[in-house]
Amino acid sequence: MTTARPSDDELTEAILALLAARGVGRSIDPSDVARRLLGDAGPWRAELKRIRSLAGRLARDGRIVILRHGKPAGEGPVRGVIRLARGPLFEGAGDGNETTAIQEEETR
Repeated sequence: MTTARPSDDELTEAILALLAARGVGRSIDPSDVARRLLGDAGPWRAELKRIRSLAGRLARDGRIVILRHGKPAGEGPVRGVIRLARGPLFEGAGDGNETTAIQEEETR
């Protein structure tokens, strides 16, 4: 955990690491990423806009899926509460269960 502003690479790595740790069929909240790097007492809220932006890039690359109301969000900017899940090109996933992960999230 650091008090310095994390780099885009650190935020991206944290998104992917949290998704890998959470496993197939699970999702994370963008605030989980900020809190992991800055702690609950740190200025984590200031990083949420950057995390959402980086999540958009990862989603366009197919590495993650942005969920809104438990369903994959469409292209373009997403407003409101979101969650992040593994995408079809998630690094290390390779087990073919990414679609299942999205379907499981939709049933919650």
